[in-house]
Amino acid sequence: MKSAVQLPRGAEPPYEVFINGVQQKPGEDYELEAGRLVFNKELVKEGKLGFWRWLSMALSIAGSYGRNDSVDVHYSVHGKRQVAVGLDIELLDSEAHANRADTR
Repeated sequence: MKSAVQLPRGAEPPYEVFINGVQQKPGEDYELEAGRLVFNKELVKEGKLGFWRWLSMALSIAGSYGRNDSVDVHYSVHGKRQVAVGLDIELLDSEAHANRADTR
C-alpha cells in the first residue's frame, strides 16, 4: 500500500521531508508526482478520539497507543522557507495510485 501527501499550494523546491521527525530521501523514500509526495509505504494518521476514549485518557485509565504518522515538509514560496506540519495522508491503491480513494 502506498501513501501520499499533497504539497501546500505554491510550494517550490528544495523540499525537506520528514516522517515522524526522520528525514526522508527523494527517490529512495518518496517520489514527487503531480504536486504530491508519494511514499512506498503505508502511513497512518490516528482518527479523532471519541468521548469515552478521550475521557479514559484524561482520567489516566488508558493511554493511546494507536499509530499516528506525521509528515512534515520544509519548502520555499517565492524564495522564503516555509514549514507544513502534519499534512493529511492519502492511502493509495498500490497498482493505480492516481486513484485517491481513501483520504485520512
